[in-house]
Amino acid sequence: QVQLVESGGGLVQAGGSLRLSCTRSGRPLSMSAMGWFRQAPGKEREFVAAISSSGSSTMYGDSVKGRFTISRDDSKNTVYLQMNTLKPEDTAVYYCAARMGGLGYPTTVTSDYDYWGQGTQVTVPS
Repeated sequence: QVQLVESGGGLVQAGGSLRLSCTRSGRPLSMSAMGWFRQAPGKEREFVAAISSSGSSTMYGDSVKGRFTISRDDSKNTVYLQMNTLKPEDTAVYYCAARMGGLGYPTTVTSDYDYWGQGTQVTVPS
């Protein structure tokens, strides 16, 4: 059994920063690519960032490139999403996901991920 728990969300003013964490229990993170997705009210779930099992490869959605950074610390079974220069359009529920297959390579596709956290709310008022 794998459980993912996100934390670190909250309300932040535009231009501010937040760091989200995703901690995994059960099987170790080290063999899994990990991803962050987000979903705003009335919209489909959107790819934000992903990292390979080795940490050597990362991917970002166009809307967050240059502002967000994904990283992982397998000794803590945790993946992070550092979010800088936040904008009102970043407001969403952010989900962490683990990909068990794919030889540790990350993807942008929601259906490629096998386990999901419950989400954490990020709100950036306009």
